[in-house]
Amino acid sequence: MASEARRETISWVRGVRSVGVAPALGFLLVALLLVWLGINLAKTPSDFASVALEGLTLGLVYGLIALGYSLVYGILELINFAHGDVFMLGSWISFTVAAHKIGLDAGSSGFAVIWGLALTLLVAMAFCGTLNITIERLAYRPLRNAPRLAPLITAIGMSFILQNVGLNRLGPAPVSVPNILPTGAVFSIGGHEYRWSSLIVALTTLPILFLLIWLVQRTRQGKAMRATAQDQEAAAMMGINVNRTISFTFLIAGALAGVAGLLYALYSTNIRYDQGFQLGLIAFTAAVLGGIGNLPGAVLGAILIGLIQQFNEGLSWHAPSSQWTQSIVFAILILILVFRPEGLLGERTPEGG
Repeated sequence: MASEARRETISWVRGVRSVGVAPALGFLLVALLLVWLGINLAKTPSDFASVALEGLTLGLVYGLIALGYSLVYGILELINFAHGDVFMLGSWISFTVAAHKIGLDAGSSGFAVIWGLALTLLVAMAFCGTLNITIERLAYRPLRNAPRLAPLITAIGMSFILQNVGLNRLGPAPVSVPNILPTGAVFSIGGHEYRWSSLIVALTTLPILFLLIWLVQRTRQGKAMRATAQDQEAAAMMGINVNRTISFTFLIAGALAGVAGLLYALYSTNIRYDQGFQLGLIAFTAAVLGGIGNLPGAVLGAILIGLIQQFNEGLSWHAPSSQWTQSIVFAILILILVFRPEGLLGERTPEGG
Protein backbone atom coordinates (compact mmCIF):
# COMPACT_ATOMS: atom_id res chain seq x y z
CA MET A 1 0.00 0.00 0.00
CA ALA A 2 2.80 2.41 0.86
CA SER A 3 4.58 1.74 -2.42
CA GLU A 4 1.33 2.16 -4.36
CA ALA A 5 0.63 5.46 -2.63
CA ARG A 6 4.17 6.59 -3.37
CA ARG A 7 3.75 5.72 -7.04
CA GLU A 8 0.48 7.69 -7.17
CA THR A 9 2.16 10.69 -5.53
CA ILE A 10 5.05 10.60 -8.00
CA SER A 11 2.61 10.28 -10.90
CA TRP A 12 0.59 13.25 -9.59
CA VAL A 13 3.72 15.41 -9.23
CA ARG A 14 4.80 14.55 -12.75
CA GLY A 15 1.35 15.39 -14.03
CA VAL A 16 1.45 18.77 -12.30
CA ARG A 17 4.87 19.50 -13.74
CA SER A 18 3.93 18.50 -17.28
CA VAL A 19 0.41 19.92 -17.40
CA GLY A 20 -0.13 22.45 -14.65
CA VAL A 21 3.06 24.50 -14.35
CA ALA A 22 3.02 26.09 -17.80
CA PRO A 23 -0.63 27.25 -17.68
CA ALA A 24 -0.15 28.47 -14.12
CA LEU A 25 2.85 30.56 -15.14
CA GLY A 26 0.94 31.93 -18.11
CA PHE A 27 -2.07 32.85 -15.97
CA LEU A 28 0.25 34.51 -13.45
CA LEU A 29 1.88 36.69 -16.13
CA VAL A 30 -1.51 37.65 -17.59
CA ALA A 31 -2.84 38.45 -14.09
CA LEU A 32 0.15 40.69 -13.33
CA LEU A 33 -0.32 42.47 -16.65
CA LEU A 34 -4.01 43.06 -15.96
CA VAL A 35 -3.26 44.37 -12.48
CA TRP A 36 -0.69 46.80 -13.89
CA LEU A 37 -3.12 47.98 -16.56
CA GLY A 38 -5.91 48.33 -13.98
CA ILE A 39 -3.77 50.49 -11.72
CA ASN A 40 -2.76 52.73 -14.64
CA LEU A 41 -6.41 53.00 -15.69
CA ALA A 42 -7.43 54.01 -12.17
CA LYS A 43 -4.62 56.55 -11.78
CA THR A 44 -4.78 58.23 -15.22
CA PRO A 45 -7.93 57.15 -17.12
CA SER A 46 -7.59 59.83 -19.82
CA ASP A 47 -3.96 58.89 -20.53
CA PHE A 48 -4.94 55.22 -20.63
CA ALA A 49 -7.73 55.82 -23.17
CA SER A 50 -5.54 57.98 -25.39
CA VAL A 51 -2.69 55.46 -25.37
CA ALA A 52 -5.12 52.61 -26.08
CA LEU A 53 -6.49 54.38 -29.17
CA GLU A 54 -2.99 55.00 -30.52
CA GLY A 55 -2.10 51.39 -29.80
CA LEU A 56 -5.14 50.20 -31.73
CA THR A 57 -4.16 52.35 -34.71
CA LEU A 58 -0.56 51.12 -34.65
CA GLY A 59 -1.74 47.53 -34.25
CA LEU A 60 -3.88 47.77 -37.37
CA VAL A 61 -0.82 48.86 -39.37
CA TYR A 62 1.14 45.94 -37.92
CA GLY A 63 -1.78 43.73 -38.93
CA LEU A 64 -1.23 44.45 -42.62
CA ILE A 65 2.37 43.28 -42.33
CA ALA A 66 1.46 40.27 -40.17
CA LEU A 67 -1.10 39.13 -42.75
CA GLY A 68 1.68 38.89 -45.32
CA TYR A 69 3.66 36.56 -43.06
CA SER A 70 0.58 34.42 -42.40
CA LEU A 71 -0.39 34.15 -46.06
CA VAL A 72 3.04 32.96 -47.20
CA TYR A 73 3.52 30.62 -44.25
CA GLY A 74 0.08 29.13 -44.76
CA ILE A 75 0.96 28.20 -48.36
CA LEU A 76 4.66 27.25 -48.19
CA GLU A 77 5.36 26.89 -44.45
CA LEU A 78 8.09 29.46 -45.13
CA ILE A 79 8.93 32.37 -42.84
CA ASN A 80 9.54 35.06 -45.44
CA PHE A 81 12.02 37.26 -43.57
CA ALA A 82 12.28 39.51 -46.65
CA HIS A 83 8.65 40.57 -46.20
CA GLY A 84 9.54 43.30 -43.70
CA ASP A 85 12.03 44.80 -46.14
CA VAL A 86 9.42 44.75 -48.91
CA PHE A 87 7.31 46.81 -46.51
CA MET A 88 10.26 49.20 -46.03
CA LEU A 89 10.62 49.64 -49.80
CA GLY A 90 6.88 50.26 -49.91
CA SER A 91 7.43 53.23 -47.61
CA TRP A 92 10.28 54.42 -49.82
CA ILE A 93 8.32 54.21 -53.09
CA SER A 94 5.33 55.89 -51.42
CA PHE A 95 7.52 58.76 -50.24
CA THR A 96 9.16 59.08 -53.66
CA VAL A 97 5.87 59.16 -55.57
CA ALA A 98 3.92 61.34 -53.14
CA ALA A 99 6.59 63.89 -52.23
CA HIS A 100 8.88 63.99 -55.28
CA LYS A 101 6.70 63.00 -58.25
CA ILE A 102 3.29 64.38 -57.28
CA GLY A 103 4.59 67.10 -54.96
CA LEU A 104 2.29 66.55 -51.99
CA ASP A 105 3.17 68.47 -48.84
CA ALA A 106 1.55 69.92 -45.74
CA GLY A 107 0.03 72.75 -47.78
CA SER A 108 -1.66 70.60 -50.45
CA SER A 109 -5.41 71.01 -50.94
CA GLY A 110 -7.88 68.34 -49.94
CA PHE A 111 -8.63 67.19 -53.51
CA ALA A 112 -4.93 67.00 -54.38
CA VAL A 113 -4.26 64.92 -51.26
CA ILE A 114 -7.09 62.48 -52.06
CA TRP A 115 -6.15 61.73 -55.66
CA GLY A 116 -2.42 61.93 -54.92
CA LEU A 117 -2.61 59.39 -52.10
CA ALA A 118 -4.91 57.14 -54.15
CA LEU A 119 -2.36 57.12 -56.97
CA THR A 120 0.48 56.58 -54.51
CA LEU A 121 -1.38 53.65 -52.96
CA LEU A 122 -1.85 51.96 -56.33
CA VAL A 123 1.82 52.46 -57.23
CA ALA A 124 3.00 51.12 -53.84
CA MET A 125 0.77 48.04 -54.12
CA ALA A 126 1.86 47.31 -57.69
CA PHE A 127 5.55 47.87 -56.89
CA CYS A 128 5.64 45.71 -53.76
CA GLY A 129 3.43 43.02 -55.29
CA THR A 130 5.68 42.76 -58.35
CA LEU A 131 8.78 42.76 -56.15
CA ASN A 132 7.37 39.95 -54.02
CA ILE A 133 6.48 37.84 -57.06
CA THR A 134 10.00 38.36 -58.41
CA ILE A 135 11.52 37.24 -55.12
CA GLU A 136 9.36 34.11 -55.11
CA ARG A 137 10.18 33.27 -58.72
CA LEU A 138 13.94 33.78 -58.50
CA ALA A 139 14.79 32.87 -54.90
CA TYR A 140 12.13 30.56 -53.45
CA ARG A 141 10.67 28.51 -56.32
CA PRO A 142 13.96 26.78 -57.27
CA LEU A 143 14.29 25.67 -53.63
CA ARG A 144 10.73 24.47 -53.14
CA ASN A 145 11.76 20.81 -52.81
CA ALA A 146 15.05 21.53 -51.04
CA PRO A 147 15.59 20.95 -47.30
CA ARG A 148 13.77 23.57 -45.21
CA LEU A 149 16.96 25.23 -44.08
CA ALA A 150 17.84 26.29 -47.65
CA PRO A 151 14.81 28.56 -48.33
CA LEU A 152 15.05 29.92 -44.77
CA ILE A 153 18.66 31.01 -45.34
CA THR A 154 17.66 32.38 -48.75
CA ALA A 155 14.91 34.46 -47.14
CA ILE A 156 17.42 35.95 -44.70
CA GLY A 157 19.78 36.68 -47.60
CA MET A 158 17.00 38.41 -49.55
CA SER A 159 16.26 40.49 -46.46
CA PHE A 160 19.85 41.74 -46.35
CA ILE A 161 19.82 42.48 -50.08
CA LEU A 162 16.62 44.55 -49.86
CA GLN A 163 17.85 46.30 -46.72
CA ASN A 164 20.97 47.41 -48.57
CA VAL A 165 18.82 48.63 -51.46
CA GLY A 166 16.92 50.71 -48.92
CA LEU A 167 20.19 51.99 -47.47
CA ASN A 168 21.25 53.07 -50.95
CA ARG A 169 17.95 54.85 -51.63
CA LEU A 170 17.23 56.39 -48.22
CA GLY A 171 20.66 56.74 -46.64
CA PRO A 172 21.61 55.84 -43.07
CA ALA A 173 19.62 58.63 -41.37
CA PRO A 174 15.82 58.74 -40.90
CA VAL A 175 13.99 60.58 -43.70
CA SER A 176 11.19 62.97 -42.78
CA VAL A 177 7.88 62.53 -44.62
CA PRO A 178 5.65 65.59 -45.18
CA ASN A 179 2.65 65.65 -42.84
CA ILE A 180 0.12 65.29 -45.65
CA LEU A 181 -2.93 64.12 -43.69
CA PRO A 182 -5.11 66.55 -41.69
CA THR A 183 -3.72 67.19 -38.23
CA GLY A 184 -6.88 68.46 -36.55
CA ALA A 185 -8.40 66.65 -33.60
CA VAL A 186 -11.34 64.29 -34.10
CA PHE A 187 -12.09 64.33 -30.37
CA SER A 188 -10.29 64.93 -27.12
CA ILE A 189 -10.00 62.75 -24.00
CA GLY A 190 -8.81 64.60 -20.92
CA GLY A 191 -6.75 66.99 -23.01
CA HIS A 192 -5.32 64.23 -25.23
CA GLU A 193 -6.33 64.64 -28.87
CA TYR A 194 -7.05 61.79 -31.26
CA ARG A 195 -6.15 63.27 -34.62
CA TRP A 196 -7.59 62.80 -38.08
CA SER A 197 -4.30 61.34 -39.31
CA SER A 198 -4.62 58.39 -36.91
CA LEU A 199 -8.31 57.88 -37.69
CA ILE A 200 -7.71 57.91 -41.45
CA VAL A 201 -4.98 55.28 -41.08
CA ALA A 202 -7.29 53.06 -39.01
CA LEU A 203 -10.27 53.50 -41.33
CA THR A 204 -8.11 52.70 -44.37
CA THR A 205 -6.78 49.53 -42.79
CA LEU A 206 -10.04 47.91 -41.69
CA PRO A 207 -11.70 47.55 -45.15
CA ILE A 208 -8.50 46.05 -46.55
CA LEU A 209 -8.39 43.46 -43.79
CA PHE A 210 -12.03 42.45 -44.29
CA LEU A 211 -11.56 42.34 -48.09
CA LEU A 212 -8.60 39.98 -47.71
CA ILE A 213 -10.51 37.65 -45.38
CA TRP A 214 -13.38 37.61 -47.88
CA LEU A 215 -10.96 36.87 -50.73
CA VAL A 216 -9.41 33.90 -48.97
CA GLN A 217 -12.61 32.42 -47.54
CA ARG A 218 -15.23 33.13 -50.21
CA THR A 219 -13.67 33.33 -53.68
CA ARG A 220 -12.53 30.66 -56.14
CA GLN A 221 -8.93 31.86 -55.91
CA GLY A 222 -9.15 31.76 -52.13
CA LYS A 223 -10.30 28.15 -52.29
CA ALA A 224 -7.30 27.37 -54.51
CA MET A 225 -5.02 29.02 -51.94
CA ARG A 226 -6.50 26.99 -49.09
CA ALA A 227 -6.29 23.77 -51.09
CA THR A 228 -2.66 24.46 -51.97
CA ALA A 229 -1.91 25.14 -48.32
CA GLN A 230 -3.36 21.78 -47.30
CA ASP A 231 -1.72 19.57 -49.95
CA GLN A 232 0.07 20.88 -53.03
CA GLU A 233 0.17 17.53 -54.81
CA ALA A 234 -3.53 16.84 -54.26
CA ALA A 235 -4.37 20.41 -55.36
CA ALA A 236 -2.40 19.91 -58.58
CA MET A 237 -4.24 16.63 -59.24
CA MET A 238 -7.54 18.49 -58.90
CA GLY A 239 -6.51 20.92 -61.65
CA ILE A 240 -5.19 23.81 -59.55
CA ASN A 241 -2.17 25.61 -60.95
CA VAL A 242 0.01 25.50 -57.85
CA ASN A 243 2.74 27.81 -59.14
CA ARG A 244 0.21 30.45 -60.18
CA THR A 245 -1.58 30.16 -56.84
CA ILE A 246 1.66 30.62 -54.91
CA SER A 247 2.60 33.61 -57.10
CA PHE A 248 -0.83 35.12 -56.47
CA THR A 249 -0.31 34.67 -52.73
CA PHE A 250 3.02 36.50 -52.91
CA LEU A 251 1.33 39.22 -54.99
CA ILE A 252 -1.33 39.78 -52.33
CA ALA A 253 1.24 39.69 -49.51
CA GLY A 254 3.40 42.22 -51.35
CA ALA A 255 0.42 44.49 -52.03
CA LEU A 256 -0.42 44.42 -48.31
CA ALA A 257 3.19 45.38 -47.55
CA GLY A 258 2.84 48.30 -49.96
CA VAL A 259 -0.32 49.51 -48.24
CA ALA A 260 1.34 49.15 -44.84
CA GLY A 261 4.41 51.03 -46.09
CA LEU A 262 2.30 54.01 -47.18
CA LEU A 263 0.17 54.06 -44.02
CA TYR A 264 3.19 53.75 -41.73
CA ALA A 265 4.95 56.61 -43.53
CA LEU A 266 1.87 58.80 -43.14
CA TYR A 267 1.38 57.77 -39.50
CA SER A 268 4.97 58.12 -38.26
CA THR A 269 6.02 60.92 -40.72
CA ASN A 270 9.53 59.42 -41.01
CA ILE A 271 11.00 56.32 -42.61
CA ARG A 272 14.35 54.52 -42.29
CA TYR A 273 16.18 51.85 -44.21
CA ASP A 274 16.12 49.42 -41.24
CA GLN A 275 12.45 49.80 -40.33
CA GLY A 276 11.62 46.62 -42.26
CA PHE A 277 13.87 44.50 -40.06
CA GLN A 278 12.57 45.94 -36.78
CA LEU A 279 8.87 46.24 -37.60
CA GLY A 280 8.94 43.04 -39.62
CA LEU A 281 10.02 41.07 -36.57
CA ILE A 282 7.34 42.78 -34.49
CA ALA A 283 4.71 41.88 -37.10
CA PHE A 284 6.02 38.31 -37.25
CA THR A 285 5.64 38.10 -33.47
CA ALA A 286 2.07 39.36 -33.88
CA ALA A 287 1.37 36.64 -36.46
CA VAL A 288 2.74 33.96 -34.13
CA LEU A 289 0.83 35.39 -31.16
CA GLY A 290 -2.50 35.29 -32.96
CA GLY A 291 -1.80 31.99 -34.75
CA ILE A 292 0.37 32.03 -37.85
CA GLY A 293 -1.63 30.86 -40.84
CA ASN A 294 -4.82 32.25 -39.28
CA LEU A 295 -5.77 35.62 -40.80
CA PRO A 296 -8.09 36.90 -38.03
CA GLY A 297 -5.51 35.64 -35.53
CA ALA A 298 -2.76 37.66 -37.21
CA VAL A 299 -4.89 40.82 -36.91
CA LEU A 300 -5.74 40.06 -33.29
CA GLY A 301 -2.07 39.46 -32.45
CA ALA A 302 -1.07 42.68 -34.20
CA ILE A 303 -3.62 44.73 -32.25
CA LEU A 304 -2.41 43.20 -28.98
CA ILE A 305 1.22 43.93 -29.86
CA GLY A 306 0.34 47.51 -30.82
CA LEU A 307 -1.47 47.99 -27.51
CA ILE A 308 1.40 46.46 -25.53
CA GLN A 309 3.92 48.71 -27.28
CA GLN A 310 1.92 51.87 -26.69
CA PHE A 311 1.13 50.95 -23.08
CA ASN A 312 4.83 50.32 -22.47
CA GLU A 313 5.85 53.63 -24.00
CA GLY A 314 2.91 55.85 -23.00
CA LEU A 315 1.69 54.90 -19.52
CA SER A 316 3.09 56.68 -16.50
CA TRP A 317 2.95 54.19 -13.60
CA HIS A 318 5.93 51.79 -13.69
CA ALA A 319 6.03 51.57 -17.50
CA PRO A 320 9.40 50.16 -18.67
CA SER A 321 9.76 52.87 -21.43
CA SER A 322 10.51 52.60 -25.14
CA GLN A 323 14.01 51.20 -24.58
CA TRP A 324 12.41 47.92 -23.48
CA THR A 325 9.82 47.63 -26.25
CA GLN A 326 11.70 45.19 -28.48
CA SER A 327 12.81 43.10 -25.49
CA ILE A 328 9.19 42.80 -24.32
CA VAL A 329 7.93 41.92 -27.79
CA PHE A 330 10.53 39.20 -28.29
CA ALA A 331 9.93 37.88 -24.77
CA ILE A 332 6.28 37.48 -25.79
CA LEU A 333 7.42 35.59 -28.90
CA ILE A 334 9.49 33.19 -26.80
CA LEU A 335 6.69 32.64 -24.28
CA ILE A 336 4.16 31.92 -27.04
CA LEU A 337 6.50 29.46 -28.76
CA VAL A 338 7.15 27.68 -25.47
CA PHE A 339 3.65 27.58 -23.93
CA ARG A 340 1.24 27.87 -26.88
CA PRO A 341 2.99 27.53 -30.26
CA GLU A 342 -0.32 27.38 -32.17
CA GLY A 343 -1.18 30.93 -31.04
CA LEU A 344 -4.15 32.40 -29.24
CA LEU A 345 -6.78 31.25 -31.72
CA GLY A 346 -5.45 27.71 -31.80
CA GLU A 347 -4.82 27.45 -35.54
CA ARG A 348 -2.42 24.55 -35.90
CA THR A 349 -0.10 24.60 -38.90
CA PRO A 350 0.42 21.47 -41.04
CA GLU A 351 3.82 21.17 -39.45
CA GLY A 352 2.31 21.01 -36.02
CA GLY A 353 -0.37 18.51 -36.97
